[in-house]
Amino acid sequence: MFTLEFLTNLLSATVRLSTPITLAAIGATICERSGIVNIAMEGIMIMGAFFAAIFAYTTGNPWIGLLAGVAFGGIYSLLHAFATVTLHLDHVVSGAVMNVLAFGITRFLMVLIIGHPGTTPAIPMGLGRYRFAIPILSDIPVIGRALFNQTPIVYLGFILVAFLTWFLFKTKTGLHIRAAGEHPLALETIGVSVYKMRYLGVFISGLASGLAGAYLSIEANVSFTEGMSAGRGFIALAAMISGGWHPIGAFLAALFFGFADALQVRFQVLRVVRLPEELFIVFPYLVTVIAVAGLVRRSRPPKAVGKDFMIERSED
Repeated sequence: MFTLEFLTNLLSATVRLSTPITLAAIGATICERSGIVNIAMEGIMIMGAFFAAIFAYTTGNPWIGLLAGVAFGGIYSLLHAFATVTLHLDHVVSGAVMNVLAFGITRFLMVLIIGHPGTTPAIPMGLGRYRFAIPILSDIPVIGRALFNQTPIVYLGFILVAFLTWFLFKTKTGLHIRAAGEHPLALETIGVSVYKMRYLGVFISGLASGLAGAYLSIEANVSFTEGMSAGRGFIALAAMISGGWHPIGAFLAALFFGFADALQVRFQVLRVVRLPEELFIVFPYLVTVIAVAGLVRRSRPPKAVGKDFMIERSED
């Protein structure tokens, strides 16, 4: 059963299924490093997925859909930044409201634009058709097809993990973002706006989550379906925590959760274990809970994450 072909397909599925989690997780990492708790990843992904599908369908161009998904994800995230940074609202409450609001907005717009809720018409051509094999590397047994014969957003995810790691730890702006989440008063003292850094952190997370949503609707699928994020935004938060609020750690954790999802799919297809289908479906979420429960005590979040800067400054 565990043949070379099985392992190749399993690894390839792991990479594909972990991609939206990876994108949202590294975005959440930047956001929380700036001091803002962002549980709105689920809602932002839904917005990105919806607008990517709508623009790809109306224009017939999936690349325009991709840009639209990223753009609207970023724009929608600014609502969370405004609520938490400017209005000083509770971060968790703001994120929860944004999740509910996203489902309501997309349903309303779907009825307005398409004429019915549920699922949008299939786009003429999704990004999943654009598969790029890297010469030589794609011929490596098992890992070659899984890692080096993939679709555009999968490759973009790899690049973003490396880029955001460099950005966060090797640039002055990245240092300022981390300072906003660790010692905001010290950052303000040297003349750097904590508000701007936190807005930037939330906006970057919105762009990444919008990209994750676009992947779901125009690369992994060819249409938008209500609720298609299926809790991936929350799994991304678990990956961020399990990864110790580090982009690479979040990426590795996302791969682990993607592997759990891919494993249950393969087991269902091959009927390796005869169990109710519902048990297989819940398996990735169960793994997520166990992983977070085991690692959350070892992970140290940014010191000022979730803390209102004005309150903190007035107390000092």
